[in-house]
Amino acid sequence: MLKYTLAALITAASAIPAYAEKLSLNALSAYLNSLKTAEAAFVQTSDDGSVQKGRLFIQRPGKMRFEYAPPQKALVLASNNAVAIFDDRASGPPETYPLRRTPLSLILARNVNLAAANMVVGHGFDGTHTIVTAQDPKNPEYGQIQLKFSDAPVALTEWVILDAGGGETTVRLDEVVTGMSFPRTLFDIETERGKRKR
Repeated sequence: MLKYTLAALITAASAIPAYAEKLSLNALSAYLNSLKTAEAAFVQTSDDGSVQKGRLFIQRPGKMRFEYAPPQKALVLASNNAVAIFDDRASGPPETYPLRRTPLSLILARNVNLAAANMVVGHGFDGTHTIVTAQDPKNPEYGQIQLKFSDAPVALTEWVILDAGGGETTVRLDEVVTGMSFPRTLFDIETERGKRKR
């Protein structure tokens, strides 16, 4: 009888799904460095409660494209060490900022090393996701980015930009696909500027 009871317990235990675990900074760095291209749907929530949706394209290192769905009609491009914000509601050229002044530069870097001194200021686990809060160790005044990762397989599912003024912008990713190739013009700021002049 004992043999059958043990067999039943082993069978039951093997049917229990593996629980997620807190991922190490080295494992997360390796994942980000392996992520060359990605496309996803996104939902962005600003600290004023407004919500926008769209599609996101990433090509590491250094390139990212946010296409906002109508009626927003906005586009954000990161390329050539700059971030350009195109808004059809505004006249004139796009607003442009150095990429290094935004926390997104940390995940778009050629070599991501979350274990670097003073880069990570928070590394936790909520029972489902590993959550890492990072900043530019040389320029913490540029703000922070809080990254949320799922496990098995490792995947970036969400980030929160925490700006120096206390504002928060959350971007949640869905339907993430990786490993594709993109045309060079998809991330070209000058190409986009030329399109909008026509």
